[in-house]
Amino acid sequence: MSSGLIACPTCGARQSDAHRFCSECGALLRAEGGPDATGPMPLPGGFPASEWRTAVPQGPTLAVLSGGPSGTVFAIPEGEVSIGRSPSSDVFLDDVTVSREHARVERRGGRVVLKDLGSLNGTYVNRRRIDGGELLENGDELHIGKFRLTYFSG
Repeated sequence: MSSGLIACPTCGARQSDAHRFCSECGALLRAEGGPDATGPMPLPGGFPASEWRTAVPQGPTLAVLSGGPSGTVFAIPEGEVSIGRSPSSDVFLDDVTVSREHARVERRGGRVVLKDLGSLNGTYVNRRRIDGGELLENGDELHIGKFRLTYFSG
C-alpha cells in the first residue's frame, strides 16, 4: 500500500492515497475493484470531475465504505434517520450483525448526533463503542455490524 498524497478531483484538498473518499467534500477519490453485477454500473465515458459534485447529495451524508454496496451514500435530512436491519429503516443495512433498530442519527441545526439504540453488537465511532449519543464530526468512521461508513458534514 502506498503512502503518497493525492488531490481531490472535486475540491482539490490533499488526501492520503490510501483513502477512498475525500475527508473535506466526500467525493470519490478512487474506485475499489471492478463493477459489481449487483451494484450500480458506471456510465459509459464517465463524468468530468467538475460534474461529480452534482451527483452527491448536499449536506450531511453517510457513505458505505465496506460491508455493503461500497460508495452508497445516504443523505441525512433535518430530523431523525433510523439505521437498522428493518426494511422500514431509513438506512437499511441488511445483515444479521445489524439489529433491526440499531441506531439513530439526529440532525438538529448544525449538530448531527449518532445514538445506539441498545443494539446487540454495538455502534462504534472511530473504533470506540458509544453508549449514549456521539456528536459526529466530518470524516468520522462508523462501524455498525459488519458495515463501515464515513460521515461527511457536507
